[in-house]
Amino acid sequence: MNAHQIDAVTQALLSARRERRCVDASAFEAALAGPDEAYAVQAAVASAQGWSGAGPAYWKSGGPSRQAVLTHAELPLEGVWRSPAQAADWPFTWRGIEAEIALRIGSTVTAEQAAALDVEGAAALVDAMAVSIEVVDSRWQQFTDAPALLKLADLQAHGALVLGDWRPYEARDWAAQSCRVQIGSEVFERRGTHALGDPAYGLATWLRHATRTGRSVEAGSVVTTGTWVGILPAAAGDLVTVAFDGVGQASIQL
Repeated sequence: MNAHQIDAVTQALLSARRERRCVDASAFEAALAGPDEAYAVQAAVASAQGWSGAGPAYWKSGGPSRQAVLTHAELPLEGVWRSPAQAADWPFTWRGIEAEIALRIGSTVTAEQAAALDVEGAAALVDAMAVSIEVVDSRWQQFTDAPALLKLADLQAHGALVLGDWRPYEARDWAAQSCRVQIGSEVFERRGTHALGDPAYGLATWLRHATRTGRSVEAGSVVTTGTWVGILPAAAGDLVTVAFDGVGQASIQL
């Protein structure tokens, strides 16, 4: 890995966070050679910001299809909020809304255990689910048009995560699952539109990623599993409400 380039992207992201501004991604378009270098930036930013700690963690994980390479990011605890949430003066530069289902792991998972998991085995580790809202944000001026590796380095364009009430996890007919999002006066409705078909589909891949350095995923850790509605535009002052029939709802005042 190119330590100089990894550090350059890390410093750009730290500066953007410190100064509450966006950086021009074009200066770093070819800086990262692959996902491993993007994940190295994630880790370096987390270390510099003091995000890493013991105990249950919060993650995002997902991808556009089952055939795609799934991506992952561990989320800063200070940006994980219970619903109903108030964004107040949180330093968003962009505000995109993703309606998601979050899953909670009921027991600690070691690297050895994660290596042996299949889809069904990983789903069996889940003890609860909740509606989640990810507020998509970016430290890059190009927002979602920034190069994929730079978005991945920037926590895959993460801003904040809102969690609704937990309820026991159950296998559902996700192809028939309805989702309703209201942003201000606009309403968006979707049915069966999760990119992986099942929010639990990518759990084994995520757990192997999260334990790849030998660290365990602690019981109570949470992963939000990808959008059902793409990224919907929102603005400061909007009230956002997301509801999944039979699962629950969550809201945030931006």
